[in-house]
Amino acid sequence: MFELPVAAALYCLGVAGIFLALWLTYDRRDHLRFEQERRKVAFHCIRCDRLYVAPAGVQLCRCPGCGHENARLRF
Repeated sequence: MFELPVAAALYCLGVAGIFLALWLTYDRRDHLRFEQERRKVAFHCIRCDRLYVAPAGVQLCRCPGCGHENARLRF
């Protein structure tokens, strides 16, 4: 069907394409995980005067020190 050099070149290009697709897929997945972990919301406890963070999207969170539920800080 194909001569040996052509078949070898096509095989190498196919393998390189698979590795490129895997690399891009896992890089995108890791980037999304990193961004999700990096985005935090700041809270200030009005009872014990403690600053703490929680994952993004949370509007109310309990203080890890005293357990009082606080609203997120808005700047």
